[in-house]
Amino acid sequence: MSEERKGSLELNWINKDKSLLYEYDEDGEPVRPKKWVDKDDLRVAEPRNLKLVDIYGMNPIEKFNEKSIDNKLIRGDNLLVLRSLVEEFKERDPENKVKCVYIDPPYNIGRAFKDYHDNFEHSEWLSMMKDRLELIKKLMRKDGIICVQIDDREAHHLKCLMDEVFGNQNFLAPIYVQTVYPDKTLKQDRIFHDIIEQILVYSKNKELCKVYQDFEEYSFDKYKYYINEIDETDKVVELGGKKVEIFTKDSYEIKEDTPSKEGLKEIWASGTILDINSSGRFFRDHLSERVEDDGLGALYKVYGIGQDSFDYRYFTGPKRKGATKGKYYQGVPKKVLQDPKEAGKKISIKTYWDMAAEFGNCRHEGGVELKSGKKPEKLLYKLLDYFSEEGDLVLDSFLGSGTTAAVAHKMNRKWIGVELLPNQIEKSIDRLRFVIDSQKPDRTGISEKVKWQGGGQFAFYEIGGSILEKKGKMNWSLAEEDIVKSIFWMYDYKFKEELNYDDLTFYIGKKKNKFAISIISQDIEIIRKEELDNILDLFKEEYGPNKEIEIYTNYGVGVDEKDLPNSLTIRKVPDCILEKYKLGEE
Repeated sequence: MSEERKGSLELNWINKDKSLLYEYDEDGEPVRPKKWVDKDDLRVAEPRNLKLVDIYGMNPIEKFNEKSIDNKLIRGDNLLVLRSLVEEFKERDPENKVKCVYIDPPYNIGRAFKDYHDNFEHSEWLSMMKDRLELIKKLMRKDGIICVQIDDREAHHLKCLMDEVFGNQNFLAPIYVQTVYPDKTLKQDRIFHDIIEQILVYSKNKELCKVYQDFEEYSFDKYKYYINEIDETDKVVELGGKKVEIFTKDSYEIKEDTPSKEGLKEIWASGTILDINSSGRFFRDHLSERVEDDGLGALYKVYGIGQDSFDYRYFTGPKRKGATKGKYYQGVPKKVLQDPKEAGKKISIKTYWDMAAEFGNCRHEGGVELKSGKKPEKLLYKLLDYFSEEGDLVLDSFLGSGTTAAVAHKMNRKWIGVELLPNQIEKSIDRLRFVIDSQKPDRTGISEKVKWQGGGQFAFYEIGGSILEKKGKMNWSLAEEDIVKSIFWMYDYKFKEELNYDDLTFYIGKKKNKFAISIISQDIEIIRKEELDNILDLFKEEYGPNKEIEIYTNYGVGVDEKDLPNSLTIRKVPDCILEKYKLGEE
């Protein structure tokens, strides 16, 4: 065990070092996990392309630009989808990664429902979650936050697992959610009445994460004093490096009136104020013993002190013989005037939310029905309100009936939702089309609260096929560019562009100072030395000479290896893929 992990608590289970391979029937319905496979098995480790199926909400006259659509609904095994998103996100700026994740994974309650299966061995459930949490973490911004909802059956396992993946130091809180009424009628075979679920909240980095707490707005109630200078003063001195105008007790008046931003707050210059406050210290050091010079009840107008709405503060000296106390009057702080809400008192987030009513009434929210497992929009609203702001990207990789995406859309967040089951995808599409419809916008859930009027777009994708068929042959049903992108991702290259030489198309990838050239075609041919030289010359025109290059191709290469420059390596496809990944048994 490494020093950094020494002493940490970790879960262990059978086949922790492996992944689960899921199988699907002809209709795309998942069946029980078939078997454990190595983590580098191509069937669970391959980053695949996402295929655009349709776009919803785009005006017919708009120019099509797939990259301009921020919201994505993706159908596919979320392990493969997340792995592909990790590769796509390598080209994103850090601020455009995921700010808030909400997932509602299978609770593993031991039975199958009409809409989904929820029956795993503990080891299967833990491996399923670990693989996905590790990928989700890679998609998150440094200040990102993840919320995972679960009940008591796996909550203790999940807590240990998330400590392992995200670090116990990044645990923010458990939020306990009441999902049913205590007096709800139970089945006779139930001994205990489960009414609470948990949401485990973790940050990617606790030092960087930002939680958007509610505030009590700053109160102006104490700013109720107004000072009127009746006569001008001709007594001006310098004390402690500050200009001070001195008024006698008859040349000013202090009135108490309606509180306002223009008012002053009265503070006694006594006790600990004399030591810890700059105004208190000024009174102590320069004003408290000036009775002999200025008389009782004098008023001092001190310039250049404090950060108030005024560039001065008033002080009053002792008003009777033998007294040493005084007062000072300060204006509203500048930061409060700039943003009264932010200057207010932060309200701590309660970790118990009674949402039994919302869970009981959410069945038809969004115009789609889900009899078990559906989450109310108000729950997602609270989470996204605390842990994201407008324009942030939200992810839900167990999307179900689409609640997270619908709420994120209504709250002006960008979103990615991932779901495998066809019937759930249909519900999500119907629901999200309902959300973006500006003619008859969705009026359910949080619509009234956010004054939702419809609008926006989303794109629907499906996860692409593997670039290799079962017997290790290239899958030529895929587009050539999709094959190339997958190859580049496998070797950590970012896809740059397509170039053409005569009738030959080739593609460029890049990682740091290293480049890849991919030449792929179903029509197997030989690349002759003259063609290779011309391709390299074209590359040099675009990217400059003396670059380290790897060529990935299924072509034969009519050049002896000893004649290749040291900076050039040729990798034969699919041989190099089979060397990198295990194809597994069929």
